[in-house]
Amino acid sequence: MTNAPSGDDKVPQAGQTVVPAGGPLPEGLPPDANRRLAELEDRPGHKGMFTSDLSVNEFLLIKEVGFHPLGFVMGSSIYHIGIQTRRWSQSQELSKLTGAMYEARQLAMDRMDAEATELGADGVVGVRLDVNYYEWGSDTAEFIAVGTAVKSEDGRSYRNRQGKPFTSDLSGQDFWVLMQTGHVPLGLVMGTCVYHIAHRGVGQTLRSAGRNVELPNFTQALYEARELAMTRMQDEANELGASGIVGVRLEEKTHMWGDHTIEFLSLGTAVVKSDGDHTIPQPQTIISLDG
Repeated sequence: MTNAPSGDDKVPQAGQTVVPAGGPLPEGLPPDANRRLAELEDRPGHKGMFTSDLSVNEFLLIKEVGFHPLGFVMGSSIYHIGIQTRRWSQSQELSKLTGAMYEARQLAMDRMDAEATELGADGVVGVRLDVNYYEWGSDTAEFIAVGTAVKSEDGRSYRNRQGKPFTSDLSGQDFWVLMQTGHVPLGLVMGTCVYHIAHRGVGQTLRSAGRNVELPNFTQALYEARELAMTRMQDEANELGASGIVGVRLEEKTHMWGDHTIEFLSLGTAVVKSDGDHTIPQPQTIISLDG
């Protein structure tokens, strides 16, 4: 038996984006978040300051490419994961679990976006998505999204076609190189698939004992699960009008479900070519003195 969210959760299909059922927190941003963000803004009688998880090198490169950090922003969703049955001998996607993992991350991302919007940001760089488990139960997890909100120094808007600040998980160095090539980020796109891989029967195990032989049921199950995650990530990029996705990562995690149920998570930054001609900087040889 595996876990899944309660309610009528849906797996994102081609060309479709999941809208979180929970939506924003009823009261908007928490009061403490509003106070923290207010301290970052300039206003009469108060000089704001920025906060950032960028390294010094990343901070300088972000400034060099024409953006100013506004503040460290975050979003969180603590999600209870319910129950979904599975068949011991059948490989299949666990669609309710897939919907739960997608929705919980999207809630965290949306709340991070809300903090960035409150600051008047054009984007969020260095985004990280984490899942944490706490002692109050293995069926409850916190999904958290964090990054540094930035704003264009020339007044140009870099918000995407959905009117939201762009999000990117690229490092400050990679973000600088991307902007030098004339491409701009549109959003951090993701696709997920939670898949149950069928157990092998006694006969199958005995027939392959001592032999070098492919295990086609395992191969097909993992292949299909990865393809579903990749396709859903590409669907999100298409909705943003992207011309490509850079920095793609394909992660595999079992979470609390055991070794025959795996989540495949595909992540990357959707980008599009901006107007105008750009010269791609020539690579330079650098000798590290870090030892």
